[in-house]
Amino acid sequence: MVAAGRKPEVLVVDDDPGVREALELGLGLEGFTVRLAEDGENTLGQVADRLPSVIVLDVTMPGLSGVEVVQSLRAQGRTLPVCMLSARDEVDDRVAGLAAGADDYVVKPFSIAELAARLHAMVRLHESTAVRPLVIGDVTIEPARRVAARAGRDLHLTTREFDLLLALAHRPGQVLSRAQFLEQVWGYTWDVDTNVVDVFIGYLRKKLEADGRPRILQTVRGIGFVLRTGP
Repeated sequence: MVAAGRKPEVLVVDDDPGVREALELGLGLEGFTVRLAEDGENTLGQVADRLPSVIVLDVTMPGLSGVEVVQSLRAQGRTLPVCMLSARDEVDDRVAGLAAGADDYVVKPFSIAELAARLHAMVRLHESTAVRPLVIGDVTIEPARRVAARAGRDLHLTTREFDLLLALAHRPGQVLSRAQFLEQVWGYTWDVDTNVVDVFIGYLRKKLEADGRPRILQTVRGIGFVLRTGP
């Protein structure tokens, strides 16, 4: 957790030295302490030595790819937020990164100010966890441990899937719009053209419905999504 008055630390990972230099300067001006890594192996080593607040991770790198780095971090149980960097034609890799446990993505070229705003929001969301468990029907959520179970079975949620479920659980029976999710979970306070909410709702729904459990995460066409456990 970032102490009050202390800058959050971002680990920037990209094999292009020009991108690393630009992000080091830009994110430093936006209130971050910046560390740099040039490949996946170096990234995992740095995370093991000292955990950053957030990681900015290029999708395509020689050696370990960004997707493989995310898979390794999540397999180690590390829940720190990860934002992927990708080119416009790297859609499949971007989707694979989200499926592996990345929390967000930014398409090159991008605005440093927008990236910084997203990263600050990700850090705040990751750190703002309540202590008291929530019980919604047969779903139990422990915000302090960032774990959730349904009918006693661990859901093994990624960081962003957990944030989505937590937002829904705080308002059971209330329909939340995509715009509300983007603001509350991703921290976007501006209009953004993305289907990231639908992608993560799909991931979360699949885990909630494993083993034939009935659907409780419902789509309200044209409005948004709702967590309903009753009739």
